[in-house]
Amino acid sequence: MSSNRGVVFRGKGEVAVEAIDFPELALGRRSCQHGVILRVVTTNICGSDQHMVRGRTTAPTGMVLGHEITGEVIECGRDVEFIKVGDIVSVPFNVACGRCRNCKRGDTHICLHVNDDRPGGAYGYVDMGGWVGGQAEYVMVPYADFQLLVFPDKEQAMEKILDLTMLSDIFPTGFHGCVTAGVGPGSTVYIAGAGPVGLAAAASAQLLGAACVIVGDMIPERLKQAKSFGCETIDLRQDATMSELIESVLGVPEVDCAVDAVGFEANCHGHNHGQEAPATVLNAAMEIVQAGGRVGIPGLYVTEDPGATSEDAKQGNLSMKFGLGWAKAMSFHTGQTPAMRYHRQLMQAILYDKVAIGKAVNVQTISLDEAPDGYAAFDDGAAKKFVIDPHGQIA
Repeated sequence: MSSNRGVVFRGKGEVAVEAIDFPELALGRRSCQHGVILRVVTTNICGSDQHMVRGRTTAPTGMVLGHEITGEVIECGRDVEFIKVGDIVSVPFNVACGRCRNCKRGDTHICLHVNDDRPGGAYGYVDMGGWVGGQAEYVMVPYADFQLLVFPDKEQAMEKILDLTMLSDIFPTGFHGCVTAGVGPGSTVYIAGAGPVGLAAAASAQLLGAACVIVGDMIPERLKQAKSFGCETIDLRQDATMSELIESVLGVPEVDCAVDAVGFEANCHGHNHGQEAPATVLNAAMEIVQAGGRVGIPGLYVTEDPGATSEDAKQGNLSMKFGLGWAKAMSFHTGQTPAMRYHRQLMQAILYDKVAIGKAVNVQTISLDEAPDGYAAFDDGAAKKFVIDPHGQIA
């Protein structure tokens, strides 16, 4: 049997590259003839992975991490009709069957057949069905005909792989945040967070025609990265209200819409910056978004957070100014992103040079053995998106 290695969660603050099982076309003891085995071309480190590594979820030790996967098909199950060996494909981070009522209406992020505990599955993630992660040399992907996005030209795909690798998660996620927030031509939009998802959301807002994209963060290097592709920025360490900070850019204290790309590990802004307050981004959005406006929330919120600073937050209960949102007739859109809803269109935008998403999120390629260092640098706030190249194909 061929060998395989992957990035394994070893407890709070620790990941290791270890030998893992080579994937088989099987689901437990059942054959999985609708699946394929991929030789991983790229696999990315995500902020969602970082939540687990920080000990902020109930992820078990020994889990193989990674849900942002691009690969080359090396084996197809008997029932795969339209994918062939040699195809370069993007894998949506949502595991989805394509057959349940949710998948049939396009809600692949809440598939009913891939997780025994609740709707929705994902590779290498806590409480998402136990699917083996793709921060590895090889991985098995089920429901291949339904899920996989085949790149039309292999040579072109490899030339643009550092952009195309973002199609598995953060580009559709940032785009979904903007779409659900109502970003459109002429919009003014506030993006909370200049991590990779926030930067992807900012690039998406520009692609959707926003007039002004404002990105807020507390890390100067990340704000510099947002500014590098035309965003306005606000340093949230400043001791001012959110309305005042928005007014300093726009001349008025409100935006048309907002995107929360931070999630539950948010910190206070102003003189309390660095103090955790998991609902602070949601409360800020209610303050600065116009009456009748919308907030897209691709940032992760969890049902259990063992590392939270309060007992309520440990159970996912947040102290929100929901009355303000109700009084302003605002809409909030939550949940994971149905990546398949957007990935083909965003692929086309990349291939036709309408967006340089890899440049926007500041890609840095690393080897599989360098993954633990990548996790550590990301945890320290590096203004980079770490892309793992398991087989040394990119360099």
